[in-house]
Amino acid sequence: MLSNIGVPGLILILVLALIIFGPKKLPEIGRAFGQTLREFKKSTRELTSDVMEDFEEEKKEIQKSLK
Repeated sequence: MLSNIGVPGLILILVLALIIFGPKKLPEIGRAFGQTLREFKKSTRELTSDVMEDFEEEKKEIQKSLK
């Protein structure tokens, strides 16, 4: 999706954001976006690790039942 934007499109988006939100509000928006992205990644990692733990437990149970 973002690969179709290109450099000129990205510059246009940044200029529009600067005009709409102003120079004082833009860093706050960037920080909030970064925190949201960080939380999303953390949640994804936790979910993935939970699923992998369940998978490993099931794998051990199957191996025990085959012995």
